[in-house]
Amino acid sequence: MIEALSHLSTWLHDTFVVQFDGWILLGFVAQFMFTMRFVVQWLASERAKRSVVPVAFWSFSLFGGALLLVYAIQRQDPVFIAGQGMGLFIYIRNLWLIAAERKTSMADTR
Repeated sequence: MIEALSHLSTWLHDTFVVQFDGWILLGFVAQFMFTMRFVVQWLASERAKRSVVPVAFWSFSLFGGALLLVYAIQRQDPVFIAGQGMGLFIYIRNLWLIAAERKTSMADTR
């Protein structure tokens, strides 16, 4: 048991301390931003008592996804690059649709 804890301690130190650099920091910031989109969506839905996807969800998706893409490119991870790269199109398209809807709505109220 003590040997297993020692190996775990060594692995945690090597993984989270030894290799820590600016890229790891960027990865954590990006992951935090990407996670915040779910928090924003959940809180908005709880307040409305129905499923809601606010603009902030798509904004966090775009910025978090873009930062995660940069991180994935630097790490040369093809699966992560493809996943984040494709997602960016969806986030941009949703923000585009929201902007167009708002523009139409503003024009209708005049």
